[in-house]
Amino acid sequence: MAEVILYGLVIILFILVIILAILYVSAKNNPYYVVYDEETKTALKRRVMSLKEELEGELEQFDVDDWERTLEESIDEEVRNL
Repeated sequence: MAEVILYGLVIILFILVIILAILYVSAKNNPYYVVYDEETKTALKRRVMSLKEELEGELEQFDVDDWERTLEESIDEEVRNL
């Protein structure tokens, strides 16, 4: 009886190894990535540069002291509400 269970487990493991090997070969042959044409790449680069410049502009205008003051006020208000 134990031999039958052991053979069954070996067969199941063998089938699983074959399935995993097939999945591995399939994933390796068809990698999931997107290839963009030059026009799309250029548009994406322009968009990223635009967003980067916007963010840098906002960071230059960001006042840490004002932010800390606002945060402290909101914390104080929350504590008072408790």
